[in-house]
Amino acid sequence: MHKFANPARFLIIAKWLTPLLLLSGLLLCAMSLSWGFWQVPADRLMGDTVRILFIHVPTAWLGMGGWTAIAIASLVELVWRHPLAAIAARATAVPGAVFTFICLATGSIWGRPTWGTWWVWDGRLTSMLVLLFLYFGYIALSASLAREGQSSRIAAIFGLVGAINVPIINRSVVWWNSLHQPPSITLGQSSIDSVFLVPLMIAVAGFSLLFGGVVLARMRAILADIQTEARLRRRVQQAEMRSDEASA
Repeated sequence: MHKFANPARFLIIAKWLTPLLLLSGLLLCAMSLSWGFWQVPADRLMGDTVRILFIHVPTAWLGMGGWTAIAIASLVELVWRHPLAAIAARATAVPGAVFTFICLATGSIWGRPTWGTWWVWDGRLTSMLVLLFLYFGYIALSASLAREGQSSRIAAIFGLVGAINVPIINRSVVWWNSLHQPPSITLGQSSIDSVFLVPLMIAVAGFSLLFGGVVLARMRAILADIQTEARLRRRVQQAEMRSDEASA
């Protein structure tokens, strides 16, 4: 793990890996969505609205996966003091929030014809909304700490505490009575027909690659900002030293 702790070594790897992830993710997303929207038959019960599945499910998984990544990066930062861990967590927060919002929006659109309402305050929807607010809080907190030049350990603690919500989201449809359907895909089995499952898995892979590419791109941008700020600070210090020498 510490082998990649050097920002310069990380940037060398991320320089070619970022476009690879973005392009392959876009290709798989385009293929899976075109397959799901125009080639998959309508569902017997839900009709054509089932096609939202190919956006809603991957974004829901990545909304939870994004915070899981933040929690892991926060743990690495707190325990091993990995220099890139805090940057990885910051880079994951914004795409995680975007995917969570898309999950909530597509779920609401799907719920209107299926449940007869745009929103219900059941366990799955409410805990997912809480996750979005957690993302907003983490983004604001980490940005504030970075702007003030303070330690990111407070944000790391917040990332770990917020991870409590992830298993709540996952198990909410099992623990409480809900309009939301129970898990369709569990460890080792699936209740989804293969005609839907195959393009769905491709969509999950595509969105995941896209998510990873965006995170790497944001990490590179954050590192560039840090390096630019460091250079400007050094120049200011050098200018002040020359001014002091001249006045002496």
